Amino acid sequence: MSRVTLLAMQILVAVVCIGAWYIFSTYPIAGRVLLPPFFFSNPVDVAKQIVDWFVSGVIWKHLWVTLEESILAFVIGSAGGILVGFWFARQPRTAAVFDPYVKIANALPRVVLAPIFTLWLGLGIWSKVALGVTLVFFIVFFNVYQGVKEVSPTVLANARMLGMNERQLMRHVYWPSALSWMFSSLHTSVGFAVVGAVVGEYLGAAAGLGYLIQQAEGVFDVAGVFAGMVVLAAFVIVIDVIVSIVERRLLVWRPAPSEAKP
Repeated sequence: MSRVTLLAMQILVAVVCIGAWYIFSTYPIAGRVLLPPFFFSNPVDVAKQIVDWFVSGVIWKHLWVTLEESILAFVIGSAGGILVGFWFARQPRTAAVFDPYVKIANALPRVVLAPIFTLWLGLGIWSKVALGVTLVFFIVFFNVYQGVKEVSPTVLANARMLGMNERQLMRHVYWPSALSWMFSSLHTSVGFAVVGAVVGEYLGAAAGLGYLIQQAEGVFDVAGVFAGMVVLAAFVIVIDVIVSIVERRLLVWRPAPSEAKP
């Protein structure tokens, strides 16, 4: 499937969903509206709210705050996950000692941690960043750890036979092996970094998209809630596209799926 065809089909799915939303929230079917506007709003009102936010400039402050929190959470969580993942994969004894504690930390509900971070770090951006880091870190950590562990023993044996030292093994064997796993996790982590920022803002903040959605929900402004969700979705897609561009540049050596087939 060509890229143009794929994009056209993706747009078609969005058009069909939005069209169905508009029809079911506007026109009665069998004597009643299936999606009452009071609870579901409609695409026209949501679009008007988004345009009004951007025209008036209200959204820019909130968008910047959420962007800052999300990027910090993404960068710190990803860097920590990569470093610790490599360390644990290369130090099996250390990994075995800390394994139960990593699992316990990963199992903690993040929503429970949000008030604790707010208590420790206040209502500023760092409590939201901390919550986002806890979401991003473990996704990246487990993928990098598995990526390094999946290195072929044959490749390792051949590299050592050629005289590679540990630094060369890291650069030419372990790092390329982990890259595919790492970028797979980064695509997922983008959304979780934003989720952490928004949930933190929703629970207590003075600015941000989560704060904007919470304010709209407080006055039963359903169009405002959906408008915030649409802006968030677009926000995540833009960041994911940036990650994809970086991935293509760093993994230029990797054959395309069609080329990899025998």
